[in-house]
Amino acid sequence: MEFTLHYRGPLKAANQRNKRKDHKHCLRRHFHNQLKELWKLPQLAEFQDALLVPGPDVVDRRTLLRRVGQYHFAPLVGSYFHLVARLEVVMLRPEPEGRIFQRSGDIDNRLKTLLDALKVPNEPAAMPANLPPPAPDETPFFCLLEDDSFITNVDIRTAHWLEPDVQASDSVVLLLRIRTKPTRVDWGNMGLA
Repeated sequence: MEFTLHYRGPLKAANQRNKRKDHKHCLRRHFHNQLKELWKLPQLAEFQDALLVPGPDVVDRRTLLRRVGQYHFAPLVGSYFHLVARLEVVMLRPEPEGRIFQRSGDIDNRLKTLLDALKVPNEPAAMPANLPPPAPDETPFFCLLEDDSFITNVDIRTAHWLEPDVQASDSVVLLLRIRTKPTRVDWGNMGLA
C-alpha cells in the first residue's frame, strides 16, 4: 500500500528536558484527519470491525486499537496487520539548502519529533498533561505506527522553501510518502500486500 501524508506548519526539534508533548499531539491530530480518510478507501473498508472499541461483553474479538489514557489509537502499521513501512520525507524549510544544523533545530531532532507524532504514545505520560478527552471524531484516533520499530527505512530530503515572508524558522512543508509491506502474508492482510 502506498499513500502520501502532508503537513505545513512548525516542526520543533526534540528537546530532552521538555519532550514537546503538546506539539507532538498537535501533529498527531493533523495526521489523524488524513489517516481517517485513508481508512475510508476500499483497501481498508473490510477491516472496520478491527476499529470497534471492545466492550465488557466482547473479550475474544481481536482489535487493532491500543489504549493510552482515554484514547483508543488505531495504528495502521504494526503487529495487527504484520506491516512495516518505508518513509520518504521531503522537508521544505525557509533556509538555504545544506544548512541542516541551524537555529531551527537540526534535522535528526526534528525528524525525531515527527516520528514520535506518527506513532502511538508509549504511555499516558507521553501525552500532554491537560489533554481533554477525545472528541467524538477522535474515537478511534488514527495514527500511522504502532511503534517506530516498524519503520524499515527513512529517506529524508531537504530543500529551500521558496515562499516569501515565512517568518518562523521552524516552519516546514512536509510530504511523507509511505510504502507499507507485510512481513507475513495471511488472510487478514492479503488486501494490503
